[in-house]
Amino acid sequence: MPKIKTHSGAKKRFKLSKNGKVIRAHAYKSHILNKKNTKRKRGLRKTTVADKTNVAQVKRLIPYK
Repeated sequence: MPKIKTHSGAKKRFKLSKNGKVIRAHAYKSHILNKKNTKRKRGLRKTTVADKTNVAQVKRLIPYK
């Protein structure tokens, strides 16, 4: 079997936890930050677990992570 190429965009955006869950960053943190309050921006810094509907696709994109 040939090796599978890792998706370059996905390897920068996702990683796997020890239990195999897909970890991702929150969206809406790059620009237009004036109207967002500090508490909201602080919460967006943290990582979160990807939705179960996307997990299989993401794991296919990062097979060796």
